[in-house]
Amino acid sequence: MGKLQTIHFDKADAAIFRFEEGKEVKEYLVMITVTDGSLSFEQQAESVLDAFSSIRKDTLPGAEAIFKRYFLSDSANQEDFIFSEDFSECALSVIQQPPLNGTKIALLAYMQTNMNISLGECGLYRASHGKYRHIWGGSAHNMAANTEYQTRLLLNEYIVQLTQENCKLCDNCIRTWFFVNDVDLNYGGVVRARNQVFFTQGLTQKTHFISSTGIGGRQKDTNVLAQMDTYAIDGISQEQIQYLYGATHLNRTSDYGVSFERGTAVQYGDRRHVFISGTASIDNKGQIVYPGDIRKQTGRMMENVEVLLKEADCSYDDVAYMIVYLRDVADYNVVKNIYEEKFKGKPYVIVHAPVCRPGWLIEMECMAIKDLKDSRFEAL
Repeated sequence: MGKLQTIHFDKADAAIFRFEEGKEVKEYLVMITVTDGSLSFEQQAESVLDAFSSIRKDTLPGAEAIFKRYFLSDSANQEDFIFSEDFSECALSVIQQPPLNGTKIALLAYMQTNMNISLGECGLYRASHGKYRHIWGGSAHNMAANTEYQTRLLLNEYIVQLTQENCKLCDNCIRTWFFVNDVDLNYGGVVRARNQVFFTQGLTQKTHFISSTGIGGRQKDTNVLAQMDTYAIDGISQEQIQYLYGATHLNRTSDYGVSFERGTAVQYGDRRHVFISGTASIDNKGQIVYPGDIRKQTGRMMENVEVLLKEADCSYDDVAYMIVYLRDVADYNVVKNIYEEKFKGKPYVIVHAPVCRPGWLIEMECMAIKDLKDSRFEAL
């Protein structure tokens, strides 16, 4: 079980999940949020950057970011500042998904110790230790004619990048994120392209898919209809990967024409990583549970995630971070109160991001890290 830490800075707060039980690599999930929404964007961004710098130097010395995601309230006027001011040598994801605490920016940072971090010639970042290379990509996009073409091109380019890293989509990719500009209109194009490309790569209902979140979000340029973030592992064997279904509570995504896994667990010799896809209030028939009721949808969503975690022999105690997506900003206070009661001190952020099906009022994703000893596999 990881330890939780909260740090209060002058204009920002940081919630940190600390996993320090591993053999050599320590892991930290850091969520930084602004505490004064009256500040200008540059002031808020600087408070986040300063807080991260302090954490890196003073709180978690020796830990370096391997992946960072900025949540922005207005990419058109904010994105350039982030790319000009954040000089981290890691995969960087920047997306318009406004934090709902009345501020303009929040930051999720995934940090590890004893990692050799480098940028590959293919454009993906590598975090290497022992036999494993963890390969991260952030903010991938293009300007193809429509969402379907953009997504197909994103995936095909990613397949080429993985090939350059001696990896395959079907064997090595663990997690993807698709951020869709006007998700109600454009998500169908993402689904069609993903289904088609996955089929060509041997990813089917009879084999497996990839854990994923498909959610509303946009970049500065309105012509970008889909952004993709990715995570793959080189050096992993199929024996180390477990796909999670939660069959008592959830159906297979292929039942309603989409292709992603509900969750994926990766086993190392000293820990287990569990990646839970975007999960909503759904039953095992694929139907929306509690239409129109944000409280009950939140409860069912949490129950669904709990079932997936349990399948990987984990619980909410092992969860390192959570991202909560709301369709209606008016539901923020209700959801925040629920989360503060149940998960106070845990790194999480609530953002405005419509889910791929209009009837879903809320969705969440998370990652868990569990301490274990398994001599079959090499430690992380």
